[in-house]
Amino acid sequence: MHDATDSRTPAADVLLRMRGVHKSFPGVHALDGVDLELLRGEVLALVGENGAGKSTLIKVLSGAHRPDAGTIEIAGRRPLIRTPLDALRAGVAVIYQEFNLVPAMSARENLFLGRERTWAGLLRHRRERREARRLFRRLGIAVDPDAACRDLPVAGQQAVEIAKALSCSARLVVMDEPSATLTTREVEQLFAVIGRLKRRGIGVIYVTHRLEEVFAIADRVTVLRDGRHVATQPTAELSRERLIELMVGRRLENEFPKRSVQRGEPRLRVEGLRRGDRVRDVSFQVRRGEVLALTGLVGAGRTETARLVFGADVADRGTIVLDGRTLSIRCPRDAIRAGICLLTEDRKSQGLVLGLSVRENFGLPNLPQFASFGFVRRPRERMALVRFVDDLQIKTPHFEQPVRNLSGGNQQKVVLAKWLQQNAKVILFDEPTRGIDVGAKYEIYRLINDLAARGMAIVMISSELPEVLGMSDRILVMHEGRITGEITDVARATQEQIMDLAVA
Repeated sequence: MHDATDSRTPAADVLLRMRGVHKSFPGVHALDGVDLELLRGEVLALVGENGAGKSTLIKVLSGAHRPDAGTIEIAGRRPLIRTPLDALRAGVAVIYQEFNLVPAMSARENLFLGRERTWAGLLRHRRERREARRLFRRLGIAVDPDAACRDLPVAGQQAVEIAKALSCSARLVVMDEPSATLTTREVEQLFAVIGRLKRRGIGVIYVTHRLEEVFAIADRVTVLRDGRHVATQPTAELSRERLIELMVGRRLENEFPKRSVQRGEPRLRVEGLRRGDRVRDVSFQVRRGEVLALTGLVGAGRTETARLVFGADVADRGTIVLDGRTLSIRCPRDAIRAGICLLTEDRKSQGLVLGLSVRENFGLPNLPQFASFGFVRRPRERMALVRFVDDLQIKTPHFEQPVRNLSGGNQQKVVLAKWLQQNAKVILFDEPTRGIDVGAKYEIYRLINDLAARGMAIVMISSELPEVLGMSDRILVMHEGRITGEITDVARATQEQIMDLAVA
């Protein structure tokens, strides 16, 4: 164990001090005496695997959960935090990954919702507009105060959330996975905004699974594991390998597991694929046993290409050939029958039915195999599922567990299991490890390697360049709907080389 802060840190510099925080739910001790300290003008990265206690700790701080034991001090005082409003009054603002905005209302209206500027019972729109512009100027981001939030890009909506925190005189801002849906340029803008918050003496707790961001933005790192505080150290004193070891509790010899697979004949060939300006004359091939990475900036056409191959969208033109046979793919059912499967970027809304059980999600695309005379044969369904639960090491207490209650990594495995039951020949992974902790990422990487070893052709779409370089045999880079470059010598490739092609 390591102390949360240096004992020589002046008390006046400590903005937040949480001591001995405990929180239990039925059957789960989510927080076991956790300590955390945040200094003024500091960015503290809060990291750990899924289930480590990060979200619970943030909800305790924000008033969404009441702790069973422990103390919270903010700027030397112990406010009574029983509700989110109490936390806000104490200077704590939380910006969740899912923004707390009313989409149909303007940026200005969202900023002052519940705190409208009035005079004699009338709304003072001009004053609100002036204050909104002033707040956005302080953040260094141009946002039209009168634009509806649903019409703003994700970075604009995030700016509204941060401006709202400033308007409430927040001293401490918690950002939960703030970069999950941002482009590379928008992440740079976010970091610039965080820098301005630091200069104003505002403390930032930055919750993320992206380790490269930890080293880019954080002054110190606090690691939680299994509901306990493991370590808090200056970022400059940590290596990526050491941070992973603290998070997972064991040493991973290689973040990206090595493999040696003999690649075979071309399995999937795509020629001249086009859909409007989103996908423009894209051609590529993937061999048996090969992992082909498709990367580029958000909006480059990567996901759109995968959706065309899978039949989720209809191409204007193009040819798809699988094992030497030209396919006519008009819908996902055609692709699935041919042996092409897609693990979508947003598994929660497009890959799973969260309210259904693990068994039901596994069975949905496989009903013809498990049904007789219009009735689902559950024993047959369970027997098939048992094999994949063992093979993929899906962690679930039972097959009737609602899939929404599983971790991100295990949800991804359920999606993979239902496609493997279809005897897939080509698997398209769209951001396979988004929102998944580092330990579960390693398991997903091993699964990808195992699938390639079985002769499947893998197309992996990823925005995480270390993942692209660590997992692929070959890299294709897209920009504005076109393939702008191919990297075959992946072992010698660099992130800079990929970015040069991505902005070409």
